[in-house]
Amino acid sequence: MAIVEVTIIPMGMGTSVSQYVANCHKVLENETAVKHMLSPMGTILEGDLDDIFQTVRKLHEVPFESGVMRVNTTIRIDDRRDKSASMEQKLHSVQSKLK
Repeated sequence: MAIVEVTIIPMGMGTSVSQYVANCHKVLENETAVKHMLSPMGTILEGDLDDIFQTVRKLHEVPFESGVMRVNTTIRIDDRRDKSASMEQKLHSVQSKLK
């Protein structure tokens, strides 16, 4: 299972992008089955890599549907194949070392 961080930035639309982020999360909630988590700097997706790529493609289109003419999308992939990993497991691993 892959864990992917995606950041979608509408270009030339001012300094606030929260409405575009909210629109992307509405797509995640209503149109995809990919597990996701909002973070202050992007969105984390978890699941099958092919499903995630399809989801990223959908999300990339969301700002265009609102009239944006240029979108910059960045993805970072953590695809571990030696053992199962999840968003929660990765957080728990670090948190357990803080005690």
